[in-house]
Amino acid sequence: MPAQAGIQGFNVLDAGLRRHDGVVRTCLTLAGGFLLLLAVCLSAPLMAQDRTVLPGAGTLQRAIDQASPGDHLLLQDGVYAGAITIDRPLELHGRDSSVIDGGGVGKVITVAAPDIVVRGVTVRNSGTSLATEDSGIFVTVDGDRALIDSNRLEKNLIGIYLKGPDDAVVRSNVIIGSTDPHVNDRGNGIQLWNTPGSVVEDNDIRYGRDGIFVTTSRNNVFRGNRLRDLRFAIHYMYTNDSEVSDNLSIGNHVGYALMYSHHLKIFNNVSDTDRDRGLFFNYANNSDISGNRVTGGAEKCVFIYNANINRFHGNTFEGCRIGIHFTAGSERNQVYDNAFVNNRTQVKYVGTRYIEWSLNGRGNYWSDNPAFDLDDDGIADQPYQPNDLVDQIIWRHPMAKLLLNSPAVQVLRWAQSEFPTLHPGGVKDSAPLMEQPKGQTRGQASG
Repeated sequence: MPAQAGIQGFNVLDAGLRRHDGVVRTCLTLAGGFLLLLAVCLSAPLMAQDRTVLPGAGTLQRAIDQASPGDHLLLQDGVYAGAITIDRPLELHGRDSSVIDGGGVGKVITVAAPDIVVRGVTVRNSGTSLATEDSGIFVTVDGDRALIDSNRLEKNLIGIYLKGPDDAVVRSNVIIGSTDPHVNDRGNGIQLWNTPGSVVEDNDIRYGRDGIFVTTSRNNVFRGNRLRDLRFAIHYMYTNDSEVSDNLSIGNHVGYALMYSHHLKIFNNVSDTDRDRGLFFNYANNSDISGNRVTGGAEKCVFIYNANINRFHGNTFEGCRIGIHFTAGSERNQVYDNAFVNNRTQVKYVGTRYIEWSLNGRGNYWSDNPAFDLDDDGIADQPYQPNDLVDQIIWRHPMAKLLLNSPAVQVLRWAQSEFPTLHPGGVKDSAPLMEQPKGQTRGQASG
């Protein structure tokens, strides 16, 4: 009977499968584990390797082209011919005398992939064209999280250029720029464009046009850099929500030029013997400026031009021809707890409005204020108004400083307080400090 035979056959097959069920399950489990292991192996990069690269023409670029992502290329002493392009995540490690030479043409190193490290090499002899952005190290928009660390860059037009990457770090490099007599023909030490989250720290930059120049960016940090013999030490344009801290500017035309930028934190920086201005604010708004020190004879310790809603506090402005030049409709700025010390003119204010420079009962320290403090509360008994008639006399006749405490000068100051028309408009500090605020951070005192 066919039906019964079919049923019997099915029962036999079912029994056989039940008898071998353990074996089948074991095989399937092993196969699945193998497939999973295979998938993991295929998806993971190969083990990173240390690859020694010898100097010579084309050797470095060939090593890059043959490397796998994550490899470490170890450069030996000697000269490697540029230009080179790194187009995969690699680490490039040099030694004391590992030199990459661009031969005076174009960009020496182009970083064109994320997570690349360039460390410990000397990079020299880029091209000389600003139009083509010739640089020692050029990081493209694809170079997110690049780390440019502990290199020496010399004889390049632009030292390091971050053009578009996110979260790059430029750290502990020595950059020697151009000394071309035409400043506008020089490149910048470090240049940044649209590179949010990038950090520039602990670099030593000398010569060239600007030490660090940034434009059209945000959320950047420039800290602990040493900058000298430049046009501007740090130059900001259209860069918001960023920090400039603990930098040292020595012997530049301008220390810190902050323009068309908002919500900045500028603190603990030093401008020492800069020529024209220590701090320069042009349409820089809603920023906090604290703990900075300008000293050494600049034309103007601070120049504020059309900058609004800023807080200047805890700064020291010392030994300049003009302590602070304040002009062009700058409004709603708070100026308190600063020290104005031995400036030839403490304040140059261009305007006819009265501006109050104290906050919550604390003004600023003025080294030329001969006021008394009879109640011993640390606040002078009379307001301080710079640029009064006495200041004008001392400006024209410096020896008149010997008469600051004389009865004649006191009568003149009293006359101004009683007849305000003698002093139409200007800065007024209603709570001048009798002593220079202690504990003001001086930033880095030496380079």
